[in-house]
Amino acid sequence: MSQDNNDTSDVKSVSPTDSTSKTKPKAAPKKATSKPKAAPKKATSKPKAAPKKATSKPKAAPKKATMKPKNLKTEKSVKSKSDYLSLRTQINKKRPAFRAQESWRYKRIDSRWRKPKGFDSFMRIQKKSWPAIVKIGYRGPKAVRGLHPSGYNDVLIYNIDSLKTLDPSVDAIRLSAKIGKRYRLLIINEADKLGFKVLNKGNLNRNK
Repeated sequence: MSQDNNDTSDVKSVSPTDSTSKTKPKAAPKKATSKPKAAPKKATSKPKAAPKKATSKPKAAPKKATMKPKNLKTEKSVKSKSDYLSLRTQINKKRPAFRAQESWRYKRIDSRWRKPKGFDSFMRIQKKSWPAIVKIGYRGPKAVRGLHPSGYNDVLIYNIDSLKTLDPSVDAIRLSAKIGKRYRLLIINEADKLGFKVLNKGNLNRNK
């Protein structure tokens, strides 16, 4: 009996999980079926085109720089004062007589120039058949603007001392009406010595 007990003790208890583990064989590990890498493509480089030969045209000979000196005016472009004065007289002949609007219709309106400012004024918008209005294009040449027709600056004087500040080649004097006959003669004699042009010398020897 003792031997039987020993035999039974030697027998190991088998769990149900162990039985199942023994029954199912483990799956064999899958072999890595790696796809063969594609062979690297050979660089099919196109043959470079042969560099084109530079067919450069022969450069034209550089032109000689004909530099004109600056601020050099030709004789034709330079106009004298007399030319400008004649041009001014031509412009003055073409310049219209500027009149105030409706001054030709109503006696109560002065004919002196007044700019038309009415909203519905035909003269303001320069409607056809209406008189011209003052514009900058009617001005004369700037070189002789404001000069006497003789080409001199018209200067009004009251005494002899004012002759010292003037230039006889540019200025012409005009005697004031407030100067008496005796003092007027003194100024005229002094102006003649200095070479001034007297614009209103008049007839001093006339009988009253």
